[in-house]
Formats: sequence, C-alpha cells, structure tokens
Amino acid sequence: MPHTISQLNSLSLEPFIQLVGPVFEQSPWIAQAAWPKRPFASAAALHGALCEIVRESDDERKLALIRAHPDLVGRAALAGTLTPESASEQASAGLGALTPEEISAFQKANAAYREKFGFPFLICARLNKKETILNGFRVRLNNSRECEIETALEEIFKIARLRLQDTIRVSV
Repeated sequence: MPHTISQLNSLSLEPFIQLVGPVFEQSPWIAQAAWPKRPFASAAALHGALCEIVRESDDERKLALIRAHPDLVGRAALAGTLTPESASEQASAGLGALTPEEISAFQKANAAYREKFGFPFLICARLNKKETILNGFRVRLNNSRECEIETALEEIFKIARLRLQDTIRVSV
C-alpha cells in the first residue's frame, strides 16, 4: 500500500528501512543512510537524497550495489528466486515468457558482459522490452568498465525512481 511522503518522514528507522530499503536491490544501507536526512519535501527529494548517498559512496560500495542485482533471465529468474520487485520488472519487459532460443541469447549475453566487466548488465527493465535489452548488451559491451559502472548506476537510479513511485502515493 503506497504511503505519503509525510507518512514516510514520520517513520522510525526500522519501518523506514522496511519501506524504502527495497527501492535499491538488497541494499538497505542506502535507506538507513537517508533516514537521518528527513524530512523530505517530496518523493523527488527523497529519491535525490538516496541517489546522492550512492554517488558519495566509495567504489567498493557502488560495485556491491551493482552486484546485488540479478542477471536478466539469469539463474535466479529461472529458479523463481528473484525479489518480488525484480520478478515484476523482468516480467514487464517480456522476460518471463521467452523461447528457449531467447533464454540462450540472454545467458550468452550475460556471460560475455560479466566476463568483461565483472558485474551484471543493468538496465531498467520496466522502461525497455526484450529486443531493446538484447541490443543494449551488444552496444554496451563496447564500453569501458568505468563507463559501464556509471551507466549501471544511472539505470539503478531509474529503477529506484520507479520503485519509489510504487511506494509513495505521489510520483517522483
């Protein structure tokens, strides 16, 4: 059930983390670091504060955040062990009903990307479809690791904005 920004601002630490924590995949430390910065004037202000916490983090924490995300059509997706948020997002991109050939294409793309960069390919699935995502692998495999870290973080911020919209009654 979505909450207002006013309700989120009034929460104690643990309930705040329970609601805002899932905005960033398996990384409740971001919500925990944002809690003392309350009150937030709007959902957009909360999103900005959360993203700033990530931007100001050291490289190790940024990489841990990136690596907390599952591969698209990866083992977790095929085993049904994704977080509810990730499962819904992958399904919205059409990744829940792929042919065996498409699954193979995603698995090969994931492997090539992980081999080159050392972390999963990230794209805001809710804003894309399977064809665009597969093309994204091909294009982004030509990037530098530094560029891909920045791209992955920007995609995470898009994911977080959409997840926050699901949590808060007012759009971000």
